[in-house]
Amino acid sequence: MNLHDLFLKPYESYETSQIVLEAAAALFGLLSVFFSVRKNIWVYPTGIISTVLYVYILHQFGLWGDMLINVYYSIMSVYGWILWTKSSEDNIHVNVSWTTKKEWLFSAVLFAVSLFLITVVYYYKPLLDEVSENPVTGLQHLDWANWLDVLTTAIFLVGMWLMAKRKIENWIFWIIGDLICVPMMLYKGLGITSVQYLVFTVMAYIGYLEWKNGAARADIQHESSSAL
Repeated sequence: MNLHDLFLKPYESYETSQIVLEAAAALFGLLSVFFSVRKNIWVYPTGIISTVLYVYILHQFGLWGDMLINVYYSIMSVYGWILWTKSSEDNIHVNVSWTTKKEWLFSAVLFAVSLFLITVVYYYKPLLDEVSENPVTGLQHLDWANWLDVLTTAIFLVGMWLMAKRKIENWIFWIIGDLICVPMMLYKGLGITSVQYLVFTVMAYIGYLEWKNGAARADIQHESSSAL
């Protein structure tokens, strides 16, 4: 399969407005990651625009299961925005820290619960998706991309929670999830979004280094101030 079949052919049947909306959603998604790397609170308004656009796009395609997941992303973004606002001294930037053992335990529980709930969504997905003919509930209709979607969604939900709590390790979850999403989005016929996730992977790695180094500098400054 050549690049034309992977990236361009699926769009031959799309309307121009659908292509423009996907490109806009991808752009705001990239802006969101950029602001996150900078520990800038604008990560959330730009991220909300991206997820809301994806909600509309998925609704247009009749993919209600995926749409509901993006609705949840939007709600989590509002939650994170509120937390960052309360934690920011200049209403723009926030301080970050490492994840505690208690937070790791909560993350593990959140991951397990998310896997279960997302699997339930996929169980009923044939009834939710308008594109399904003669829908029958169950998991037998899931292919490898669907199962990867279940896994990555759970990974991203944990990543979103850790980011809302301003934890450095949130980037590890984004890196893993983004890498998995690159081939998955190609399979779904969303080439633009696939490239977006490839860029996300690089930016997430940069974000991890930036937050890690920033926390180290803050610790050094704190120790110096304490010594004085």
